[in-house]
Amino acid sequence: MLNQLTDGYNRTHDYLRISLTDKCNLNCSYCMPDIPFYLPNHELLSDQEIVKFAELFVRDFGIQKIRLTGGEPLVRKNAAEIIESLSRLPVELAITTNGVLLDRFFSLFEKIGMKSLNISLDSLMPENFNTITKHDQFFKVFENINLGLAKGFHIKINTVIKQGMNDHEILDFIEWTRNSPVHVRFIEFMPFDGNHWHWESVVSFNQMLEKIENIYPIEKLEDSLQSTAKSFRVKNYAGTFAVISTVSEPFCQNCNRIRLTADGKMRNCLFSQNEIDLLTPFRDGKDIRPLIQNCVANKKAERGGLGGFDKKEAKATYDKGRCMTSIGG
Repeated sequence: MLNQLTDGYNRTHDYLRISLTDKCNLNCSYCMPDIPFYLPNHELLSDQEIVKFAELFVRDFGIQKIRLTGGEPLVRKNAAEIIESLSRLPVELAITTNGVLLDRFFSLFEKIGMKSLNISLDSLMPENFNTITKHDQFFKVFENINLGLAKGFHIKINTVIKQGMNDHEILDFIEWTRNSPVHVRFIEFMPFDGNHWHWESVVSFNQMLEKIENIYPIEKLEDSLQSTAKSFRVKNYAGTFAVISTVSEPFCQNCNRIRLTADGKMRNCLFSQNEIDLLTPFRDGKDIRPLIQNCVANKKAERGGLGGFDKKEAKATYDKGRCMTSIGG
């Protein structure tokens, strides 16, 4: 019997994000701590366990969409085989990648019908890209983005905006959408363990929009009920842009997302300070479905129950949590 995952605020959760790995081939400062720490392989979900967990969530809880994340999901050994197995489930399958290895997977994505790709890119300036990521891969990523566009993929660009890092490039990203059908999504800088977050480093939704509106005539686009992004278009431009305002204007009231980390922990919120170990009881042959239901049932109304990021106690708590690459985004 199918059981929908509904929390105490009557939010139904049908979108599962699965982290394939906590490893990454870039070292972005907002995502990775200064000294990266990776879990040993035996503590991570195996290939078969990833597929079995996905099957359980789809079969028993009606999950409609699965997004694969990391770290960088495409660095996972056997990533192609895992993705192909998951594509056989009756769900929308999506992925978020930094694009470095994307050219190796285009044929697979075309084969399984995955036509929408989220690609992280925080700078259009090669030197700034290298500074942010600590790797010289800008031209490879940009080449893969253009290759994906040429192949007809729907490309969303995830761009974390941080004061003093890349806020001076906001208008460059907007200009990119003039003739290119890319869909740029500016993301407010969020606090996680080890990323040196502070309130003054945030460029808010309103600050971004004001900067853009001062130069461009923009129009609001319609967003879906569960959308995390506020979408816009510069009039007559080929692409679009959006802002994900997690910090300044959260969208928790319609959240439908749950997360499974690479080590088999379930999180009912990106910012939750509590997570449920599903992997250990699963390996012990126990029924993990009650654990899944309880995890969702106990979801807080907003931001894992910690309230606004401008509160000192909230920052102190986030600094004790996981880093972004360990959660899976």
